[in-house]
Amino acid sequence: METLENKYTYKDFASDQEVRWCPGCDDYVILRAMQNALPQVGIKKENVVFISGIGCSSRFPYYMDTYGMHGIHGRAPAIASGVKLANPELSVWVITGDGDAMAIGGNHFIHVLRRNLDMNIVLFNNEIYGLTKGQFSPTSLVGQRTKSSPYGNTQPPFLPGELAIGAQARFYARVGGNTPKEMTQVFIEAAKFKGTSLIEVLQNCVIFNDGAFAKYTDKKVRADKQLFVEHGKPMIFGKERNKGLVLNGLKLEVVTLGEEGIKESDLLVHNAELEDPTLHQMLIRMEYPLVTGIIRRFPDVTFEERVDDLTRKVRADSKFTKTDDLFFSGETYEVE
Repeated sequence: METLENKYTYKDFASDQEVRWCPGCDDYVILRAMQNALPQVGIKKENVVFISGIGCSSRFPYYMDTYGMHGIHGRAPAIASGVKLANPELSVWVITGDGDAMAIGGNHFIHVLRRNLDMNIVLFNNEIYGLTKGQFSPTSLVGQRTKSSPYGNTQPPFLPGELAIGAQARFYARVGGNTPKEMTQVFIEAAKFKGTSLIEVLQNCVIFNDGAFAKYTDKKVRADKQLFVEHGKPMIFGKERNKGLVLNGLKLEVVTLGEEGIKESDLLVHNAELEDPTLHQMLIRMEYPLVTGIIRRFPDVTFEERVDDLTRKVRADSKFTKTDDLFFSGETYEVE
């Protein structure tokens, strides 16, 4: 991928379009984090493409001064796959929401993760349909009252990370929508990863689902309720940095440093690169603390590499040198 000699600033990635999201929406934070991240990746902006589906998040390509396409509902991964395969040198980003990705776009979502093309997906999860005015989505909680479930939602929600791991995702990260510093760093790491990266942003919808993640993301509680994991570092959290995780049998357990002789060396050290996703799945499912950061980053062969390898083998073994050789091989007949 062609890179820069001179660095951009975030202003170089900001388009001249008026940004039109509701005041207070986390989408503004995500946009600025992306505009801050790309200059640090060092990719020429004419080599960057944003593909979106339908939803509030899907306005994103208009606000980035790069190439982009506003696609149709749920089909952004399919369009992005075509873009990437047509020009492997491009840095391709899919911008999607919880409804766009996991309802009408569910099949596209899981299969792009399974195939492991070298591209990036940013999932804006606000547990609601925002653009169409507040219907429940595949991530809405049981009992949640919405415009389409006035007596409470009866459908159990998807956990995006759990679904991703089940679809063989090699890279999965989760980050709060009000943490621009951490989000910027996750975007940078995702861009560097070779394969499909999925970043779930816990994004607040101030109009239709305000405070959906406040018990984890509010600044007053964030340090005590979130564990931001980093590869190779102990799983430690809390305002006093005195809590951590240990593995007790088949369960993750929160412990307090100093109690019962617990030391920092007793805590689990995060390994995002494990091939076996069992521990990553356990971290994703935890409710206290909510685990954020890059939970899984397993280096693996990409779809493009598998196809290129197969193509080389077929060409090496082929007796045909041109298309006519293939057309006129074997049994042929003439139509009079």
